[in-house]
Amino acid sequence: MASLNTQSVASDQTLFVEQLPSHLRPEPVVGPVHGEAHRQRRQALARAVAARSNGRPAIVLAFSGKEILRNRDNPYAFRFNSDFFYLTGFPEPDAWLVMRIDAHGEMTDRLYCLPRDPEREIWDGVRTGPEQAAERYLFDESLSLAEIDNDLPELLIDQPTLVAPWAESQAIESRLSGWLQQCRSKARAGKKAPSELLSLGDLVARQRLFKDQAEMMTMRQAAAISAKAHCLAMQTTRPGLAEYNIEAVLLQAFRGQGAESVAYGSIVAGGPHSCILHHRAGHRVMREGEMLLIDAGCELHGYASDITRSFPVSGRFSPEQKAVYEVVLAAQEAARAATVAGAAFTAPHEAAVRVLCEGLIHLRLIASTTVEQAIETEAYKTYYMHRTGHWLGMDVHDVGDYCEPLAPGMVLTLEPGLYLRPSPSLPEAFWNIGIRIEDDALVTEQGCELITRGVPVDPQAIEDLMAGRA
Repeated sequence: MASLNTQSVASDQTLFVEQLPSHLRPEPVVGPVHGEAHRQRRQALARAVAARSNGRPAIVLAFSGKEILRNRDNPYAFRFNSDFFYLTGFPEPDAWLVMRIDAHGEMTDRLYCLPRDPEREIWDGVRTGPEQAAERYLFDESLSLAEIDNDLPELLIDQPTLVAPWAESQAIESRLSGWLQQCRSKARAGKKAPSELLSLGDLVARQRLFKDQAEMMTMRQAAAISAKAHCLAMQTTRPGLAEYNIEAVLLQAFRGQGAESVAYGSIVAGGPHSCILHHRAGHRVMREGEMLLIDAGCELHGYASDITRSFPVSGRFSPEQKAVYEVVLAAQEAARAATVAGAAFTAPHEAAVRVLCEGLIHLRLIASTTVEQAIETEAYKTYYMHRTGHWLGMDVHDVGDYCEPLAPGMVLTLEPGLYLRPSPSLPEAFWNIGIRIEDDALVTEQGCELITRGVPVDPQAIEDLMAGRA
């Protein structure tokens, strides 16, 4: 299989796809699911709010977010608030969801959004507008954002409970407090303001922890796109290229396959940088005999993927690199086996740590004589200082209670690692070997499904792919 040359990174999407080997060419991307799925989520939230407020009426507010300036009049690309998008599917800034919930958990909802503006749309793109938003996104009604400051204080009157995105930002909290203050100012007229203030994030977090079928489909698509990007990065890597060259391959592959963005800043870390947990791709040139660690994933329709692979720049593991790599791979397998419905979230981490300790003792990289001693004294933390996973969903470090037992529909990462920085106590052949292996695990009734295994983890398979034989 021919390697992708660096000049092809800048080619357009058609040329890019044509140059891909057949098994790496992207599948058609299915568009985001809007409408009924999001309305069902709002109805589920309404029932949860009614249960939490003991059947008292409530108002729920959610905000899509504002554009943020990068410099002067140039904004960053807008990315919606995850809770808001989860409930609405509406992708535009400066929009508010308002849900009114009665004592039985039944709801009515409306969206306040920016009005159509032909002059601004020449510069920024076409808006949905309140004329179309309700029908397109299945709200009971949609109104212009210009009306919200008049409407909200009136809507809050005599509503015992207000659920809102408290503490998300000072600007949002100031807006919420202003509406409440206007409502409270009518106390002499016998009007009551909400007395119970609940966090929207806390209530939505449990819903978001369990992925529905549409979410699973999207996350599998994101995983497949990211896996193909990692395969291309492996094939492109060679001594003499800089870290940013490989980052460019990843970015082209993400966008070339239909993803909207990266899910987080890509980590491309060669040689000594592989032992820095969050190293961003820089100008350092990769050298023969070094390891390259890539932690990168795309975001598709608001959902994240998260993959880490570690491999030799030259395409062949040294004996020491392979020995450490196999310890980490065995630790990930132990974590995978522990990722079962009913297990504690900490179970995969504990299983991985035991295997890492066994490997470190076997390689004589720590002085502990038993695994129990290594765990009790935390001797392994010299080389492994983070947890083995986190929730994954709309955010790469997603919301959800880490005290929840694992259950079908949850998605988490499994990412053990070892980072061997130069030390007088460490044989020089092991210096600057940084290895992390990370996959996205969907909990099922039978155990878990690693949805990111489109990129190999077996060391021989990695060498074969880099040599063009896979």
